[in-house]
Parts: sequence; C-alpha cells; structure tokens
Amino acid sequence: MRIALVSDAWPPQINGVVRTLGMLVDNLNAAGHPVATITPDRFRTIPCPSYPEIRLSLKPRRRVAALIDGHETQAIHIATEGPLGMAARRLCLERGLPFTTAFHTKFPEYIAARFAAPIAWGYAWLRWFHAPSRGVMVATETVRRDLAARGFDKLKHWGRGVDDRLFDPAKRIEDYGLPRPIFLFVGRVAVEKNLPDFLDLDLPGSKLVVGDGPMLETLRHRYPAVHFIGKREGEALAQVFASADAFVFPSLTDTFGLVLLEALASGLPVAAYPVAGPLDVIGDSGVGILDRDLRKAALAALEIPRAQCRAFAQTYSWSASAQQFLGNLAPFR
Repeated sequence: MRIALVSDAWPPQINGVVRTLGMLVDNLNAAGHPVATITPDRFRTIPCPSYPEIRLSLKPRRRVAALIDGHETQAIHIATEGPLGMAARRLCLERGLPFTTAFHTKFPEYIAARFAAPIAWGYAWLRWFHAPSRGVMVATETVRRDLAARGFDKLKHWGRGVDDRLFDPAKRIEDYGLPRPIFLFVGRVAVEKNLPDFLDLDLPGSKLVVGDGPMLETLRHRYPAVHFIGKREGEALAQVFASADAFVFPSLTDTFGLVLLEALASGLPVAAYPVAGPLDVIGDSGVGILDRDLRKAALAALEIPRAQCRAFAQTYSWSASAQQFLGNLAPFR
C-alpha cells in the first residue's frame, strides 16, 4: 500500500511523536509499503510562537496536494492537527477521500497550562478536526476512554514499540561521575512536563535531566544542584538511560510516554504518577512504581531488578506497531 503520512511534527524536533513516526516509516518501508512523508522539511516555515523548535508550514495546501498526487497515494494518515494536517484534511474533504488521524498530544491541557485557556474549548476544536476521520488512532485504553467520554468516536488502538538494540543495559557506565543513585528524567523541559514535581523531591544521590526546551534556563537557575545536560540522541542518549538508577516521570498529561519504554529497555525502573501513560504502560507489571507520592515511588523503584524491566520492554515491537497501524488505515484505491 502506498501511504501518505502528513505530520507537522518531524526532525529536527525531538519528542515521542517524532520518534514514533520515524520508526513507523522505517518499518512500513521495510515491509514494502512506500511512505511519502509530508512534513515541514518540505515546506517554507516559520517558528511557532513560544515554541521556536516547532516549525509551522506556510501556505502548504497546493504542495500538499502535489505530494499526495505524485506518490500515487492509496491511503492518507494525518498525524497532527497543525497547518499541514489542516491542509490535508481540507483536501481530503474536497475530494471525498477517506483518511485516518491520530491523537498524540493533549494540546488543550498544554495550552491551558501556558495561557489559561479553557480546556473545553480545545477539545471542541479537536472534535471538529477529527470528526471526518475514518479512524482516530490512540496509543492507550485510558486515552480511548477519555476521548470517548469527550464525544470522540471511531477510536482505534495503535500501540508503540521500542528499539531494544539501541536502548540496552549493556551500555551502562558504572563510574558515571555523579553520586548514586542517579534519578533521571528525559524529555522536553517545558511546563507541560511538570518537572518541578521531580526537581523539588528530597532524594539521595543525583538528579539528572536530559532534554531541551523553553524552561531550561529558568529551571537551571532555580535548581543549581540538578544536572541539566541538554538534549542527547542515539547512542549518547542510550548510554545515559543505561547509566542511571531510576527513571522519574512527573508528567500528568502524556498520552503514552515513549521514554518509559526506552527507560525500561535500558534496564531502568520507572517512578511515576498513576495517570494516563504510566497506568497503561506500567500498570501492575512490577517494572515501576506508580504513586501519588512521587518521592516514595522513586525510592521504591530502586529495588526493582533491572533484568525484569528489560524483559518487559522487549514485549513491545515496532514491527507489530506498524502492522496495527496498517490495519487501521482507510485505503481509497
């Protein structure tokens, strides 16, 4: 099947959505399903206000149509609700073409955290955006239930995977240069990640934060004892994961939390709140501690065997994720 994947999230952005889509494209192409990526790198863009790492495509409609037509597309998937997603949605409706969408990010909560906008307004707009979709793909059952309660329909499960060759406990450096235990966070250093809940904890050893974002300098100044090392990718990121002792995930708004699987594949137990994402990925598996008392969870996570975490993560496969994605599509040729 020849697939057009439309996404406003794409490298050089670094986040779970971008990693998910990159692994999806690699696995679909390897399985003989050519993918045309209709992404910001193929358009003239401007930086998103307050989030310059995100590039917004300018006047994309005509080129979106040309890219879809030139690929001899048989199925269209719109991954995001930005300018490219809007242009592709409009094109599909004008031509009467079926398409699927995905719910990756709780934008209403993110916007409310930044600008105090009512969450209900954001979900009303998202319902409008996704209403014509033949299937709205969601990563977890918790998100599916939440969206169904908010009036979304045609919800379809699309799971995730992890690259267990990249994220491997064998890459651990015992003498990492920081007092142990090392409590790690990896992700966007932004308000929606709720980082102060982790950084305020009274924990032994060291706190290590990997990632970039609009709050990085503010938090560096506020928490001088925390080790902020900026973004890491590939082998450098895998080495940090493997060298830590527990992964602390304070987010309350993630729809999945791909970093949870990356941590577990690296042999790193997880401490998190009992909310969507951690509840679905960790649950009662025994590879993490979910508790409203995040300090208690972080300390208890240190007792979890690393091999147990690794074995659990290896039950997640990107190839299986790609096959599930294929089954959710709405082909039109």
